[in-house]
Amino acid sequence: MASFGNLVIPLIGMFIILSLTFFNKVSAGDPDMLQDVCVADMKSGILVNGFVCKANISPNDFFSAILATPGVIDKKIGSIVTAANVMTAIPGLNTLGISMARIDFAPGGGENPPHTHPRATEILIVLEGQLDVGFVTTNNVLIAKNIKKGEVFVFPRGLIHFQVNNGYDPAVAIAALNSQLPGTQRIDSALYAIPDYSDVTKAAFKTENKEVNKKMKSRIAP
Repeated sequence: MASFGNLVIPLIGMFIILSLTFFNKVSAGDPDMLQDVCVADMKSGILVNGFVCKANISPNDFFSAILATPGVIDKKIGSIVTAANVMTAIPGLNTLGISMARIDFAPGGGENPPHTHPRATEILIVLEGQLDVGFVTTNNVLIAKNIKKGEVFVFPRGLIHFQVNNGYDPAVAIAALNSQLPGTQRIDSALYAIPDYSDVTKAAFKTENKEVNKKMKSRIAP
């Protein structure tokens, strides 16, 4: 018959495995909800990880037509992203761990520049036209493909990715993300947000010319 002492190490090992499994699951997305709905009270001054629930809810808290209308394309980059998340359109998304976005692309090089979503994996479907899409792994390997109407592509959470319309016609895509607020950080804008941008760009792009750095910064859309 096994003694208690002989069981201690296996029990500790099992505890560690279960703990790692649990915490890995929790960190994989937004926290699990604890009630049917928690419509965000955007007027509340209380700060929590998410939003405080409001008492009185209506069907409009779970509805939006924001993705039905094309956005005004930014001429600098040739695209516009219209987000449907808990802050922009649907307060009922609070605690549900999901959001969407519409991206409209101009033809001939309209792009959604390299960026990351620190809190979400993204799956994108092309509604019209075609797109060259891809992401870069942490080993700096490019995973890219041309996708057409009705086809989908997945961008793993936190990895730098992009979409470009190199076709002759406008393109439209819809993205779904597994976070109510996935966050978006554009790589170029983030780099030039650093105060001493000249030193940073000199090291990153191997250029000593400060005027070149200033011109590059001035051309980057916010």
